[in-house]
Amino acid sequence: MIKEALTYNDVLLTPQYSDIESRSEVSIASILRGNGPTTKLGIPIIASPMDTISEEEMGVAMWQEGGLAVVHRYNTIVEQASILDGIIVNAGCNAAAAIGTSGDYLERAHALVEAGTRILCVDVAHGHHTLMKQALATLRQVFGDVVHIMAGNIATLEGYNDLVDWGADSVRCNIGGGSICSTRIQTGHGVPGFHTIIDCARSDRHAPIIADGGIRNSGDIVKALAAGADFVMLGSLLSGTDETPGDTINTREGAFKSYRGMASKDAQVEWRGKTASLEGIATTVPCKGPVEDVLWELQRGVRSGLSYSGARTISELQAKARFIRQTSSGQAESATHILKR
Repeated sequence: MIKEALTYNDVLLTPQYSDIESRSEVSIASILRGNGPTTKLGIPIIASPMDTISEEEMGVAMWQEGGLAVVHRYNTIVEQASILDGIIVNAGCNAAAAIGTSGDYLERAHALVEAGTRILCVDVAHGHHTLMKQALATLRQVFGDVVHIMAGNIATLEGYNDLVDWGADSVRCNIGGGSICSTRIQTGHGVPGFHTIIDCARSDRHAPIIADGGIRNSGDIVKALAAGADFVMLGSLLSGTDETPGDTINTREGAFKSYRGMASKDAQVEWRGKTASLEGIATTVPCKGPVEDVLWELQRGVRSGLSYSGARTISELQAKARFIRQTSSGQAESATHILKR
């Protein structure tokens, strides 16, 4: 029997009675809790560890707006530590930093903790893997509870449970759903992002769930949180903002910035001088202005979403949420469609 799995597009939340008179009554704060340090964020949004998303400017901006950035690992240890130092010591903000599961990952982890972070993100495409198990055991042995360890990515309940049991404090959930990720096409493997969150939320473990990939708008954020996620991790929605790394490309059609998957050919060649499995693409996106504006628009949508379920907090949303499945005709009706006449 083939199991059916749903995407964010396949579902809607049923509106419920609400006594919320102002969206200012709604809190979308969330806690990155675990055995290591606990970090409370004013918004449940984390910037992805990509080289076209998260460096110093994004790290500072995300923290100032109530979120968090994960500084990418596609550089030298010295370069990554320097970026982190600029966020934590010059700007007085907090940020996470990514490491891998092999090679220099432990040396990198030491340098990043020395630079000031207390949140390490073990960042690999397929996290339900023996190298992840070994890395988490080593990191826990070396750092104990001094650091919060975020790990992923996984796509199943079994993967989530194993990473938590191996030592992860929080888990990035979803494989192949990102806008510039081609893992499902190249490998034939993956699980729709909404189904992954629903599945992992069934666990009797309690590590924060980070919905990573496939989030296209504030409505998808609300659906992910309602399904059981504590945070969402964003790449494409933050791409093209002033705080992303890279130069602005001016054309007749307007101003653009680079955005690429870390498994794309461009990223791999620049990062390590060769390519392995190509599971991403590189592109350009229109410039969007300050990330503050993007985050405020997303916050407004998320707060409004909670109010439609009569929920003042994310945990209340998760307790009250009632999902329905919509048909393809329902999906078409849900989207703005006057321009298609």
